Amino acid sequence: MPNIKSAIKRVKVAETKTKRNNMIKSECKTAIKKYETANNNGDKEAVELLSKAKSKIDSACSKGVISKNAASRKKSRLESKLAVKADAKKAPAKKAEAKVEATEEKEAPKKATTKKTTKKAE
Repeated sequence: MPNIKSAIKRVKVAETKTKRNNMIKSECKTAIKKYETANNNGDKEAVELLSKAKSKIDSACSKGVISKNAASRKKSRLESKLAVKADAKKAPAKKAEAKVEATEEKEAPKKATTKKTTKKAE
């Protein structure tokens, strides 16, 4: 334990900041876990939980608990997990729609094109 007054104060300040940082990190991790469980279960709340998790990450970044790049990386990974789920469900439907559109294009009669002429001003 330090004897000097300023050193004693620095220890107290460091302890309070450590508690604050740990609290913010814990909130961030909890929000991320809630989102991931909802996303894995296929809940409709996943989009709302994603926005909450992103806001917690942003607040942790603005308070200096995590760096800007770490915050960006975490948000990107969370968004990609949601996008993968959405793409996996929509991919078969897109292929079927493409086949339907291709058959409709073949069946539709071609329109006669007319050439428009413009008169030049003399």
